[in-house]
Amino acid sequence: MTAWAREFVLTFVPLLIAIDAIATVPIVLTLQQGMRPQERVRMVNIAIVTASVLGVIFLVLGKVVLQLLDIQVAHFAIAGGLVLLALALRDLVMGRMVEETPDRQEMLAVVPLGTPLTVGPATLTTLLLLSDEYRIWIVLVSLALNLGIAWVVFQQGKVFARILGQGGIRAVAKVMSLLLAAIAIRMIFRGVSLI
Repeated sequence: MTAWAREFVLTFVPLLIAIDAIATVPIVLTLQQGMRPQERVRMVNIAIVTASVLGVIFLVLGKVVLQLLDIQVAHFAIAGGLVLLALALRDLVMGRMVEETPDRQEMLAVVPLGTPLTVGPATLTTLLLLSDEYRIWIVLVSLALNLGIAWVVFQQGKVFARILGQGGIRAVAKVMSLLLAAIAIRMIFRGVSLI
């Protein structure tokens, strides 16, 4: 195996685990509840663009910005966890993460799907660690391929929707909101432990 191929594998796999697109599919279905097919596609596209821009900016400028602002990665974990917790609790109590507005899918695509679910504290931390060890262009290629995989997985959420039906999606939606709250608590505790 050539040196660049080895570096690619060693950067691709950690990012695949950090992004974990398959585990996010039930949450994607929950967020897409009540949307038309073209709105679902648009939501996923916006989420992946958001995740891509955030990931690349953080990879290139992350260390400098964090040092200038005296912010640790742990602070991202806590902030991301608090945002997810607020959205999950709102969905559990009020039945919707955000109000019904014309830009609802854009709001949900950016937060929580684009960040912190797709590119959140785990992914940002992984990018920082990988950029210390490997060439930046290999890390960028690995990030791009992983986000491409996430895009395909999220777009195929409709397959799960057909299998579950409307009642099944509603049931899964409530369970996923509870799991989202648990993920949020875990992110907050991880951030606190890192500090």
